[in-house]
Amino acid sequence: MIGIMSAKIPDPTQSAEPPKAVLAALKQVLKPLVRLLLSFQITLPYLIELLKRTYVEVADEDFKLDNKKQTDTRISLLTGVHRKDIRRLRHPESQDQARDASTSIGAQLVAHWISKPEYLDEHGEPKRLQLKADQRAEADFEGLVASVCKQDIRARVVLDEWLRLGMVTITDDQYIVLNKRAFIADSSLDEKAFFLGMNLADHMEAASQNLRSSHPPFLERCVYYDGLNEQSIQELKDMAEEQGMAMLRSLNTRALQLLEEQASDGQLPEGQSSEKPLSEKQLSEEQERDGASSERSSCAGAQQAGQRMNLGFYFFHESDKRNDDVKS
Repeated sequence: MIGIMSAKIPDPTQSAEPPKAVLAALKQVLKPLVRLLLSFQITLPYLIELLKRTYVEVADEDFKLDNKKQTDTRISLLTGVHRKDIRRLRHPESQDQARDASTSIGAQLVAHWISKPEYLDEHGEPKRLQLKADQRAEADFEGLVASVCKQDIRARVVLDEWLRLGMVTITDDQYIVLNKRAFIADSSLDEKAFFLGMNLADHMEAASQNLRSSHPPFLERCVYYDGLNEQSIQELKDMAEEQGMAMLRSLNTRALQLLEEQASDGQLPEGQSSEKPLSEKQLSEEQERDGASSERSSCAGAQQAGQRMNLGFYFFHESDKRNDDVKS
């Protein structure tokens, strides 16, 4: 069965009561979220405080009236949050927004290594790289790092971290070899959590806009079946992995080409890099359903004006008896 989520429905926001179908969908969405919260000892009081803050932020940013200043009173009316809490939440103490640059740089480096012609062999696979070029070398690891990061980050520092994470190995003849499963990062909770937030938020935004809007919908498709045995699941999983990875790699390569074309035509905002590639983690994470993690750094251009895109891909399956097992 192929699911097609259409946007051509009446606007539910004018109803006095929330639509029952939306409440049912919300409950279904919240169940895996609550399982995740309980797994990390995130209790209801903590979640309520986070929800208050998020309600206030969204109302303040997205529900303003034209040519009118957003007030605490109006936000309270929209959200149900007490004005005392709104005053506290709208003027929080400054928080450190610094992101871990090493993860972001790594995601960009991997994308270059698996996409750029100078780093690929005749079979389209990532080349083995020397750390530093000699006269015979066509590409080296130092050049790869320098092509992505304009800051003063030495290639040796990146290499040492990648060796620690198991993202690369060094051969006996001193060539650096990329681990094809790089950026799955099983040991990195921060990385998994970042991609969990980014990918689920983007999917939720696309689906919720499709539900609310009469404009042309975002692409949102699924294939779902019940009653499959383990052998059938494995065959479909292998098929999804092979064809899905081919599609994502193709988009990744084309996205890099388009950004380079824009840069050569002077179409990028000043100070913005021409490269915001899709990482190998992003290419692999949804197949494994591991989640993941990491954030962009200013090395390859902080996000500025322009369009951002995210095409997600995942394969999920579970036993028909799963809910009974959870209850028992």
